[in-house]
Amino acid sequence: MSTMERPQRSLLTPCLIFAISLLLTFHNVSSFYLPGVAPEDFLKGDPLYVKVNKLTSIRTQLPYSFYSVPFCPPENIIDSRENLGEVLRGDRIENSPYTFKMREPEMCHVVCRLVLDDKTAKEFKEKIEDEYRVNMILDNLPLVVPVRRVEQEAPPAYQQGVYIGVKGQYAGSKDEKHFIHNHLTFTVKYHKDLQTDSARIVGFEVMPFSVKHEYDGKWVDNTRLTTCDPHAKRTVSNSNSPQEVEANQEIIFTYDVEFQESDVKWASRWDAYLLMADDQIHWFSIVNSLMIVLFLSGMVAMIMLRTLYRDISKYNELETQEEAQEETGWKLVHSDVFRPPSNSDLLCVYVGTGVQFFGMMLVTMMFAVLGFLSPSNRGGLMTAMLLLWVFMGLFAGYSASRLYKMFKGTEWKRIALRTAFLFPATVFVIFFVLNALIWGQKSSGAVPFGTMFALVFLWFGISVPLVFVGSYVGFKKPTIEDPVKTNKIPRQIPEQAWYMNPIFSVLIGGILPFGAVFIELFFILTSIWLNQFYYLFGFLFIVFVILIVTCAEITIVLCYFQLCSEDYLWWWRSYLTSGSSALYLFLYATFYFFTKLDITKPVSGILYFGYMLIASYAFFVLTGTIGFYACFWFTRLIYSSVKID
Repeated sequence: MSTMERPQRSLLTPCLIFAISLLLTFHNVSSFYLPGVAPEDFLKGDPLYVKVNKLTSIRTQLPYSFYSVPFCPPENIIDSRENLGEVLRGDRIENSPYTFKMREPEMCHVVCRLVLDDKTAKEFKEKIEDEYRVNMILDNLPLVVPVRRVEQEAPPAYQQGVYIGVKGQYAGSKDEKHFIHNHLTFTVKYHKDLQTDSARIVGFEVMPFSVKHEYDGKWVDNTRLTTCDPHAKRTVSNSNSPQEVEANQEIIFTYDVEFQESDVKWASRWDAYLLMADDQIHWFSIVNSLMIVLFLSGMVAMIMLRTLYRDISKYNELETQEEAQEETGWKLVHSDVFRPPSNSDLLCVYVGTGVQFFGMMLVTMMFAVLGFLSPSNRGGLMTAMLLLWVFMGLFAGYSASRLYKMFKGTEWKRIALRTAFLFPATVFVIFFVLNALIWGQKSSGAVPFGTMFALVFLWFGISVPLVFVGSYVGFKKPTIEDPVKTNKIPRQIPEQAWYMNPIFSVLIGGILPFGAVFIELFFILTSIWLNQFYYLFGFLFIVFVILIVTCAEITIVLCYFQLCSEDYLWWWRSYLTSGSSALYLFLYATFYFFTKLDITKPVSGILYFGYMLIASYAFFVLTGTIGFYACFWFTRLIYSSVKID
């Protein structure tokens, strides 16, 4: 876990970011932070403005803007500017009536008074029923509720956001009622500078209560409450007389704020939020994955050092025609092994798309490990991935056209067009349908027309031209020469053993790559669907490297067995062998849905499976390409090492 908070506010091109980070890092420590995220110092009495973000629920997965529910609004609601990633996440950051003064505690501050009608009571009840949480932000720190762990000495866990309310029953009654959290006790933690007397905010916590406030006489603006009175030192410390949500009920929203001095420095203020209590599970995941890698590495080493060395030596010693005719095994198909596969154009497109994905994942992971994409930069990770995907179109076009030219293709523009449109168009159609469903629910998670236009511009205005440029450059390069000549008449493939059946071997090949990542996958799914922080990019990077090695090795092993059984149709099978791990990913996502999530609404279920289908499709393209290139390198290596008469 990083001990430095190193978020960025705006995403520049990757090279420029890297250059800036190096300059700032080596200049001096105080200028380490990127522009826009320098710490802010507050003197005593300075105003602190709390902002509100979307309402979120792990039961519906549909975010809503804060003021879609009749909470207390400020005089003028002002929207904050959001980056592309924030908009896609459904973030809607706005100002609020919650305003504090630095290091000046307040008790029982009245925010507003509401009298519910049938409509507003129904809206509050629905949100409480679906377990929606209010998300607030102070000095770029999210509001959290500390939750004590089972181990008493362990630091508390933090729940993002505070529940709008709870369902419960009065003593002696079986009727379930809805109660709203109308009193919030905020705790602002600060780190004080002893020299200047200024302070920096390092924590923002809350304890919610449901209180049926009472007062004497008629309500006026300065009415004093009898249930919560700063003059009488009467504070709210429990929810023994809760505020029920019903039509014609009066609700008074109040808050306390207290300030606590903390030893935590500003640069380390996110550490408590990102603390993971289950590091041992991640290490177990990595050890488990390494065992798989060592097993596969042993098999590859055995093939390369023993079998191949023996085979190549034997084949190179063949002198007579009779001996040459008796050759068996993988060398027997040397004149067919580089024959272009059926649907070679489609294979080129998928390989190019996989290279694009691989480049995006690798660079994103590197920046995340360096700390540029921390959770303090909301939407930064998604923005980075989108922009990197767009710019990696150059490599997609290049790799697709290079392979296409090797297959004796001549129409490079057609292959560039298909590379630029096949995968993005498929994802865009699914995304558009899901977005229409979100629109129908009037959720803030629906992507606005302006953002949709920006996505289309990134695709057509930048990605497509870059794919064409990459294709042009790749097609102008010399053709990749095959190490052996290909016969005009294809060789007949002998009948294969049951375990060499293409479907069986492809399905077997996907198990190990999935097995290498499935434990880490659990934490990623939990982060996405259960609204928790995920910042273990160091672990994730190690697992990503293990995934690459596993995909490469399992494909090489199965490719060798296939060639030894005189089956030379390895092109597509090498792609599908490691790519089939995406099938297991989707099956695991289905298992996760029914065992870990409490989603009941059909729309929310469709959203979950729609997004996981996109993720599985992307995983298929990524892992398939890794396996393909591993097998491509392997076949060229072994067939260039033997003498062919």
